[in-house]
Amino acid sequence: MNPNTLAARLPVFTWDRIAPLREKAGLHPNGPVDLSMGTPVDPVPDVIRGALAAASDAPGYPATWGTVELRTAAAGWLARAQGVSVSPDDVLPVIGTKEFIAWLPVMLGLGPGDVMVHPALAYPTYDIGARLAGATAVASDWPLADWPSGAGSPAGAGSPAGAADRGAGRVKLVWVNSPSNPTGRVLSAGQLRTVVERAAEHGAVVASDECYITLGWETTPVSVLHPEVCGASRAGVLAVHSLSKRSNLAGYRAGFVTGDPALVADLLAIRKQAGMIMPGPVQGAMTAALEDESHAVAQRERYRRRRSVLRDAFVSAGWRIDHSEAGLYLWVTHPAHDCWSAAELLADQYGILVTPGELYGSAGSRHVRAALTATDERVAAAAGRLAEPRSG
Repeated sequence: MNPNTLAARLPVFTWDRIAPLREKAGLHPNGPVDLSMGTPVDPVPDVIRGALAAASDAPGYPATWGTVELRTAAAGWLARAQGVSVSPDDVLPVIGTKEFIAWLPVMLGLGPGDVMVHPALAYPTYDIGARLAGATAVASDWPLADWPSGAGSPAGAGSPAGAADRGAGRVKLVWVNSPSNPTGRVLSAGQLRTVVERAAEHGAVVASDECYITLGWETTPVSVLHPEVCGASRAGVLAVHSLSKRSNLAGYRAGFVTGDPALVADLLAIRKQAGMIMPGPVQGAMTAALEDESHAVAQRERYRRRRSVLRDAFVSAGWRIDHSEAGLYLWVTHPAHDCWSAAELLADQYGILVTPGELYGSAGSRHVRAALTATDERVAAAAGRLAEPRSG
């Protein structure tokens, strides 16, 4: 590969790294149980499929900004479900949130010399976004409590090495993710407020990835746009929402961003020029999904049942569950194994494929991530296997 190309900045694709584990799990005589990627397996609800079909006669170009109906539905859902009030004019559909996350640093103008902060354990696409922009990614939870006050501030306990040298003024973007992928950790309104306040001191944008916000099990997640977090001002704050998990629309690529009206307007201007447009039929389907809550309630209940079965099975087999109070995953550890040997054990002995925690950051070296996105039959199979005596 030419070292001067954009592709040369990128690491090995995350899911390619677990290909040997996938192959090993596939050798189980009763088939693998895939708890790795977190891709939905349940049917797309009829109300959404019907709306997609109804909007399918769409020969013209769709609007980058989205239809008024879609933006109104998104604003209405935020008000009902999250207690957040936004204008439909400040909603922008995105072609799945992954592309938005990957390209946000570029769209915000980050480049060499700029710093983007993301959680110490994080969805790999945050880091990819910094690489695409040529910016520096800092993987750390330090902004939650110890944001430096200026370029001369010493790097305190828990702050990233070299932060003082780079200068806090060069932090241009801070990602938060609550509930967390992979850990299921939930940040309080106070913690989120601290991030927003510290970012404002340095002119940094806060982007909150809220893709799992509807899946609170032991606590209720709060949006960064909630009045308890940012008050009446949305300046410098964005919230990103996905329908992949809530409505089983990963295959539709349906999400939206909202928040600071000036930032949303800038993003819209860029996306118009770049042709980042959600197809019209998908806009119709997404509108129906946001207006209907019954299918989301039913899907949440499916995940709740699967979570209970898997959690009990892991704990009974001698594993420990950390965090995991919300979201689509269990953050699992075993006292005798690091993340890779634990994943190897589960694949080899039980035909269960999980994700080694180190793929989300070095702090995940003792954990694996187990997704709740398998059918009821496969989840029951995993539980049954974990209850069996280990061979060897």
